Amino acid sequence: MAFVLALASALVYGTGDWFGGHAARRRPSIGVAAIGQAMSLVLVVVAVLLGTPGVPGASTWVWAAVGGALGALGIAGLYHGFAIGDVSVVAPVSAVVGAVLPVGAGLISGDRPGGLALAGILLAVTAIALVSGAVGRSGPVEWRIVGLAATVGACFGSLFVCLERTDPDSGMWPLLIMRFVSVPMLVVLLLRRQRSERGGDRRSMMLALVAGTFDMGANVLYLLAVREGMLSLVAVLASLYPAATVALAAGVDKERVSRSQTVGLLVAAVALVVVTLSRP
Repeated sequence: MAFVLALASALVYGTGDWFGGHAARRRPSIGVAAIGQAMSLVLVVVAVLLGTPGVPGASTWVWAAVGGALGALGIAGLYHGFAIGDVSVVAPVSAVVGAVLPVGAGLISGDRPGGLALAGILLAVTAIALVSGAVGRSGPVEWRIVGLAATVGACFGSLFVCLERTDPDSGMWPLLIMRFVSVPMLVVLLLRRQRSERGGDRRSMMLALVAGTFDMGANVLYLLAVREGMLSLVAVLASLYPAATVALAAGVDKERVSRSQTVGLLVAAVALVVVTLSRP
């Protein structure tokens, strides 16, 4: 079940990114992130009120708050990197680092996947690099941008780890605590930038709200998955989300998919088969 939930979270994360990318074409990226996370805050408040257990202990508050702060910094850094650097550097580096870090954390903390599962993890990381564009790029690379992208990936990967560290009996409280931290941070960043950036139209607002809805859905699926399975496996499967974004861009937007991305999609499929076969 953890495998299914992790894969579902990747599909939902990737779909949310696709909607968010369309919104960002008409509205400042930080604005899209702030609107989306505000929407997800509303949704998780409803979820907590409808059936989440009582208020969790201090440990869950700390881990979730740290995760929320890291998530906000990761989003802000990602969009900043897109603005000042090369997307073909920022996207793959952040995606790969974001996948590798929780895998390492899981192995250090006691995860012991078998040989077949480890092979699936390696294939999945390779697929992430291929699909997000790390292969086939030409031209000089600014190491300042690489460092920023690696930091962004570390923020997202650490967020995965923080969610795994929360109390498994705390229901959806960790996601609510995260939004208590991330939404104000993003609003502050938005207010600081709105003097120099124009707002978007109603369509971009709706797309941002949809993106936020998918983002929260993906977070819920990931949280449920990591409570049932090993962090090292769940996180790397959830990190396959670029494959869903690329597939939607190709199928719906008719964007051209490079040869390396096509190979990456195939490697992702093989990785999923290998991880499935590795389960007891």
